[in-house]
Order: sequence, then structure tokens, then C-alpha cells
Amino acid sequence: MSNKIYPCLWFDGQAKAAAAFWAGIFPNSKVVYDSGMVVMFEVMGEKIMGLNGGPMFQLNASISFLVHLDSREAIDQVWEKLSDGGTVMMGLDKYPWAERYGWIKDKFGMTWQLMLADMVDLAPSMLFSNKQYGRGLEAMELYQSIFANSGTDVKELYGPGAPQAEGKLMFGRFHIQDYSIVAMDGPGDHQFQFNEAFSYVVQCEDQAEIDHYWNSLIANGGKESMCGWLVDPFGVSWQIIPASLSKLMSNPATGKNVMQALLKMKKLDLATLELAAQPS
Repeated sequence: MSNKIYPCLWFDGQAKAAAAFWAGIFPNSKVVYDSGMVVMFEVMGEKIMGLNGGPMFQLNASISFLVHLDSREAIDQVWEKLSDGGTVMMGLDKYPWAERYGWIKDKFGMTWQLMLADMVDLAPSMLFSNKQYGRGLEAMELYQSIFANSGTDVKELYGPGAPQAEGKLMFGRFHIQDYSIVAMDGPGDHQFQFNEAFSYVVQCEDQAEIDHYWNSLIANGGKESMCGWLVDPFGVSWQIIPASLSKLMSNPATGKNVMQALLKMKKLDLATLELAAQPS
């Protein structure tokens, strides 16, 4: 649970139920912490935050989880459980890119791509569509220029005669701060786009890191939001927070003061938060 970058999923009161549901489906998964508003959990060993933020934002298929499993039996079992109250987007079958693959939206609105492979892992998969179509490679390059310990693992572009325009991103896999992310370009009107229901949390060691990530991600078309949230030039949401934030807020005597200070901020000011955490 030491990930510096991890996803945050927005719920309307269902974070604990969703975390428990997935923990009962996927291997190496468990609920770690539940405060009522925030639920920390792991799916296939990957850290995820569930936030009960209200009805403002809903999960959609612009960012799904790509899950590699190493047996047909494992895929079929996970698919069957996700199908309970879910909606099939692409049926579980053989496709040109995989012997067994399916894409499904579960009853909590999260979408999952299951693929048979010789490994077992999970990574968020970003679909650049609608007004963001064709920007997948640009996003990969921007994120890698901002974050350390980054690199491209796979980059497959459409060639001449392909169903999409030549040079668009067919499949990309990259890592930032050693966290793996998938990106693809998807043409057409998919009726969904990136929103705050899926954000990336970045834990920072000091104010210099906060400033770097914040300023870099809002440059060239991004925009500031509140309480450490921002939207980057592609419409993807990020939370840039100090790694010490949960500790600062957990003190029963001063946690309320820290929260009151945080609610007044856009970019977080670590010194002010630390001051608010001092006993009066």
C-alpha cells in the first residue's frame, strides 16, 4: 500500500459495498480502511480509494480497469460475478488481440476489461474519444515528462489501411512513478468522457513536489479545482496531496481545523495545513 500514485473512485454512498464486492471477486484483494467517507482497499494488490462524495459524478467507461488473468477458468469466474447486475459492453469471446476477452460494466458503474494473458495484473485503461480522440500518445508523453520513474512499455500505432487513422494510438502501456497505465484512442461518439468520478491521487513528499505536479498538469489547458483537485489538458482529474495529509487529518483534536483550512485552498499549502494541525 505504498503506491505514490493510485486511483480514486467517486461514489454516492456505495464505496464500501463496491470495495467489498470486488474484494470477493478478484484475487489478492481486500478492504483496508473505512471512515464512512473514505474507503481504502486493494484489488489484485493495487491500492484504490473509494470516496463517498455524493451524486455529482458517475463512473463511466472512459477509464476502465484492464485485468490480465492467466487462465480461462479465472476469467470466466470473474466475468460471471461481475455480470450480477452488470451490463455487457463486449461479450466474452475470442478476438484478434486475445484468445479470451470481454468488457463489462458492473452494478456500481465501474467497467472492466478481462483478458487472458500469461500474467496476472490490473491497470487503469484510458480511452481517448470524442473531443479527446487522437490525443492518447500526447497524453502518454506529457505524463512521462512530468513524473519521475516513467517510461513507455508498449506503443502500437495504427498503420496504413487500419480501421482508424494512421498514427493514432491503438494500444499504449506506460508507467509513471512506477504505476502502470494503459491508453488507447477510440473514434466515434461513445457518450462518455473523462470526469471527476475517476481521478489519480498523487502523494507528494513536500511543497516543491506539490508545486511541480500542480503547475505541470494545469499548464497548456488544464484548470484548477478545489481542495487539491485539478483537471489536466485532456480532461483527466488529479488530486495532488501531501503524503502526510491523512495523518494531519486523523488527530481528533485538530483534524477539523486541518479540514477547514483545506476547504479554503485550491493548490494545497502544506505549511498552512501543518500549522492548522498544531494544538492551540
